[in-house]
Amino acid sequence: MQKSIETLKDIKFLVDDFYGKIRQDDLLSPIFNAIIQDRWPVHLEKMYRFWQTVLLDDHTYYGAPFTPHAQMPVQKDHFERWIQLFHATLDDHFIGEVAEEARWRSSKMAEMFLYKIEYYREIQAKPLI
Repeated sequence: MQKSIETLKDIKFLVDDFYGKIRQDDLLSPIFNAIIQDRWPVHLEKMYRFWQTVLLDDHTYYGAPFTPHAQMPVQKDHFERWIQLFHATLDDHFIGEVAEEARWRSSKMAEMFLYKIEYYREIQAKPLI
């Protein structure tokens, strides 16, 4: 049953289901598991706070989301799969304005992260923290 994204409980469900898909995906799981290793609970907690801040306007995340991703071994196909899985998770469980906001923001974030990763690779530099 689809519902609106309204609470932290909804955010946690979204994040947990999405990263459950990531952890089983042939393309993405090797990258995520190699980087996160046994720190999945810490990562998920950070993602709850990030999406709670972005979607519910409840400011619990403080940080620079791009920096940890800057040196990841990812290409366009990785971002396309990430978006595919994120949008599928939204489609499976959520409807409404906040779900559409999540769809738009996730697409823009993936687009920006890919652009910045490619830029830093091209100039052979690391982003400032």
